[in-house]
Amino acid sequence: MSDYDAIILGAGAAGLMCAAVAGQRGRKILLVDHAEQAGKKILISGGGRCNFTNLHTAADRYISANPHFAKSALGRYSAQDFIALVESYGIAWHEKTLGQLFCDGSAKQIVEMLLDECDKGRVELSLGRAVTGVDHADGRYRVSLDGRTVTAPALVIATGGPSIPKMGATGFAYDLARQFGLKVVEPRPALVPLTLGGDEILFRELSGVAADVVASVGSKGGKTAFREAALFTHRGLSGPAILQVSSHWRNGQPVGIDFLPDRESGWLPAAKRTTPRATLRKLLGSTLPDRLAETLSERLDMTSEISALTDRKLQDAERALSHWQFTPNGSEGYAKAEVTAGGISTAELSSQTMQAKRVPMLYAVGEAVDVTGWLGGYNFQWAWASGWAAGQVL
Repeated sequence: MSDYDAIILGAGAAGLMCAAVAGQRGRKILLVDHAEQAGKKILISGGGRCNFTNLHTAADRYISANPHFAKSALGRYSAQDFIALVESYGIAWHEKTLGQLFCDGSAKQIVEMLLDECDKGRVELSLGRAVTGVDHADGRYRVSLDGRTVTAPALVIATGGPSIPKMGATGFAYDLARQFGLKVVEPRPALVPLTLGGDEILFRELSGVAADVVASVGSKGGKTAFREAALFTHRGLSGPAILQVSSHWRNGQPVGIDFLPDRESGWLPAAKRTTPRATLRKLLGSTLPDRLAETLSERLDMTSEISALTDRKLQDAERALSHWQFTPNGSEGYAKAEVTAGGISTAELSSQTMQAKRVPMLYAVGEAVDVTGWLGGYNFQWAWASGWAAGQVL
């Protein structure tokens, strides 16, 4: 039997950060993962270049039952703090769009950096070893690892959520949390493509077509909207704008699309006076891909020259194009979800330390917790910040 100051379950982004910080504070840390390799999700992120943080990180970019919970950790370990760490290793990076930062080279550089930070803290890694049991007695956590038993007064749950199961992701964090009496907010796939059925199947014929739109979801009282690209797929809708709203979407809700966010009200009747021979398809084609312009014109039953149409009909078309509604019949599920929304309830945890309020020396960090960021590096920043917060007090 081996004794440690803390055992961290999960060698992903949050677990690696937590282990490195605690180890460098002189703690004897064991970092465990059932995968043969640390940081597997980091390696595939951002097309292999790791969108490691976002310059615009703030608590209002996160979804949680408690929208204030993330403030403390994000405030104490910022995007600038992680950038400073990246630069101290000479890793070149660039901003892509909307504050999203990527490695110029490879995501491997981020994993190697974190493993090096763990080495500095003399963290012991146990990879490729499944956890077969966890219990707590006499002030110590006992973890069974394929025949080996290890103990520590502190245990950190950093095993993430069930998104991307082909990478080995499971709901282990939730099972463990429930074992210790912690509430779990119902998990669901987030940052995930949405699927279309019924009459909307016709839009699948546009597979591969993308357009800059404003996508929105929610009631009039609380609409959430994102302006980015939407992509039609052979199953439904994807692209950054759709992935963003998917985190807020609930089954049965419509998703609104403004196909022409830069057009002012009255543009179609005005076009009728300046270019009466034009068709709606031609007018839309100056802004949208031709196949999409054609499909929208046909769905609106407006294939004739606009001079033949009343201003009322043109105004109705304007409204339809700026408030187009799709009602997805589902999502592509955890297999295609970039992250998991929901998770271990923030009501159970200290926002300062990530420690469970009712269970001594039990911590939860990263995606396992009910804190889900927008697309674009926000979830990694939560992993770094929450891992750092727990690492400071282990």
